[in-house]
Amino acid sequence: MKSFIYVIIFFSFFDLFTQLPVMSTYAESLGASAFLTGLAVGMYSLSNTFGNIISGFLTDRKGPFMILVIGLLTTGVSLTLYNLVDDPTFLLVVRFIHGLVAGFIVPAAFTFLANATEQEKRGKGSAISGAFVGIAAIIGPAFSGILASRTSVPFVFNITASFMLILGVLAFFLLKTAKAKKEETVSSKRIPISVFFNNIGTLKAFSGAFFLMFSQGVIAYLLPLKVQSLGFDSRVSGTLMSVFGIVAVLVFILPTNRIFDKVAPIKTLALGISLMGISQILISQADSSTLLYLAMICYGCGFGFLFPSVNSLLIDSTTVEIRGKAYGYFYAFFSLGVVLGSSLLGWLSLGITSGFIFTGFVLLCFAGFTIIPIKNKTSQHI
Repeated sequence: MKSFIYVIIFFSFFDLFTQLPVMSTYAESLGASAFLTGLAVGMYSLSNTFGNIISGFLTDRKGPFMILVIGLLTTGVSLTLYNLVDDPTFLLVVRFIHGLVAGFIVPAAFTFLANATEQEKRGKGSAISGAFVGIAAIIGPAFSGILASRTSVPFVFNITASFMLILGVLAFFLLKTAKAKKEETVSSKRIPISVFFNNIGTLKAFSGAFFLMFSQGVIAYLLPLKVQSLGFDSRVSGTLMSVFGIVAVLVFILPTNRIFDKVAPIKTLALGISLMGISQILISQADSSTLLYLAMICYGCGFGFLFPSVNSLLIDSTTVEIRGKAYGYFYAFFSLGVVLGSSLLGWLSLGITSGFIFTGFVLLCFAGFTIIPIKNKTSQHI
């Protein structure tokens, strides 16, 4: 069952990463202005935030089984709607629908996984799920970029739609047994949002998720500009991103992943976010491709330590009855981080060097925050 959930997680993030290299050019090909192009790119993350939160609430009330099946099937259908797009306005509508229903999948899948994993193995389990996210980040952009150049963007999305629909049908039949077990623990009690933010564990997990993707948004926005400013072509940007992804996956799958079960997640979280902050500062000062690669290796190590840590922290801080809602907020912060990572730097009008230094400083400050105890906030399960 867990192996099948890993496959679902892979294709959920594969769906996300295949969009990155093609959406802006696709919007422009439909005649979208610069504003509408940016809106089309960001609309998915915006509606995905709402989808994550809705999924969290429904997962706790109905169990993750049906929410996961509905999310997979509706995402598959929403991907086929790109075949009907013929103007920028309709593209925005499809992007909103796609992001909203796709947001149902990840919180339900990770809740399923967390509830099926032994407590003493939750760190290693989080690392393995992170490996599937990393592999999707490596394969997805290359797959869509190459295939879209030879066919079309809707054709690429049709292939992803086929996988989603097949997974939805398989999930309906394969996860029924796990559904029956989960129904015994479904809770109908209402938990106020403030409870999650008054618990130090969930607060730091949410913050870690936000800054993880905030940093990722900055990398996606500024790294190609940095590479270009040094006189290199776009292929260097692609290989730099691949290096980061490969290093992160190695941290996830090598025997080093045992550290996530033996060391307190708050410590590996602080280490991971510190490495990511240092890498941003290194990129700002890099004047050669060698230094850029070293910085991205550092970034990949940081990402590899951070992702399992925030997942483990969330599992440690929540009970089964409200874990779906917790994961809903958790991945909502993921989506918000992506949106704000690039848009905030654009709004502040920071240059390439200043943008990386600013981000590095913010991440290092957050690393310090994670290891400082906060009074008047509980650290127990909620």
